[in-house]
Amino acid sequence: MDYKEYEQQLSRAFELNGLVGLLDSDKSLKLYEFSQILVESNKKFNLTAITDEKEIILKHFVDCVSIAKYIPRSSSVVDVGCGAGFPSIPLSIVREDLKIAALDSTQKRVNFVESVARELNLLNISTVCARAEEHSNTNREKYDVCVSRAVARLNVLAELCIPLVKVGGLFLAMKSVKGDEEYAEAESGIVALGCNLRHTEIDAFSYEGVNSERKLFVLAKTRKTPAEYPRKYSQIVKKPL
Repeated sequence: MDYKEYEQQLSRAFELNGLVGLLDSDKSLKLYEFSQILVESNKKFNLTAITDEKEIILKHFVDCVSIAKYIPRSSSVVDVGCGAGFPSIPLSIVREDLKIAALDSTQKRVNFVESVARELNLLNISTVCARAEEHSNTNREKYDVCVSRAVARLNVLAELCIPLVKVGGLFLAMKSVKGDEEYAEAESGIVALGCNLRHTEIDAFSYEGVNSERKLFVLAKTRKTPAEYPRKYSQIVKKPL
């Protein structure tokens, strides 16, 4: 579809899913351009299984932007396992007040996010190619908010993410609607790492026959993470907290 139609579709999808006031013409154009880059680049690199324009709008853009309401203004944010830039790029577009670090251990993905940020002139996003547990060595408790979308089971993900968050900050874990099972096995470890569950939310997004669901865990960092965490990745996976 051309940009005029895309803008109408995007605006309607955001409105129907409770995301009013986050778009203007410049932001809509950047999301449109990102979708075009994503689909074209996906022909060469395996970046996403979602390539239909309406599915991108709902399952990538609406889904990613839905967490914006939990992120305080002017926060520093780290997106652990950013992949092709989700949720970091949509968030950086609709929330220009944020300072976002897109972190991934795969150079190809980091290069893609970096090229998109450069092409769209996104000045509030930077990239880091590193493992999360290694990034903690020099950036421990640096960020106001950590976000992560579909990276690992929560009992593993918590140890990768929580050490990066400041006391008083948030860890937003974007999981499937079956996330309660993951939380049950991760709860004791989450508490040991310094977080408490503040809120959970199930979102059911829909637009013109496309449907998507998301379970979000909002975890508040209330205490410093003990110095022995995070462990090496092999230890985390072998024996989650």
